[in-house]
Amino acid sequence: MPFIVTEPCIQCKYTDCVEVCPMDCFVEGPNFVAIDPTGCIDCSVCVPECPVDAIVNASEANDAQRPYIELNARLARHPGARSIRQRQAPLPDHAQWREVAHKGEHLRWPD
Repeated sequence: MPFIVTEPCIQCKYTDCVEVCPMDCFVEGPNFVAIDPTGCIDCSVCVPECPVDAIVNASEANDAQRPYIELNARLARHPGARSIRQRQAPLPDHAQWREVAHKGEHLRWPD
């Protein structure tokens, strides 16, 4: 199963993970990155790069992470999704959001 980006990424948007992806399967929105499951080869090289542990294998997702399986797939297909291949600076207020739980309601994605 592919890897997925989960809630800890919301409002932080660290992009260390995108530079190591051999398949360039990350897409970005305003405050979150997602993994396109059709491109992910399950190599796991992105997992240790995430400073907030937001990336997990979909087959190992816990109950709170399971909704992100469908979310990553849907966001990757969204017409407003942009492929991202190079690291960018995290969002300006990432430090304040880093330890915040239950950030799902803050997810923004292009219309």
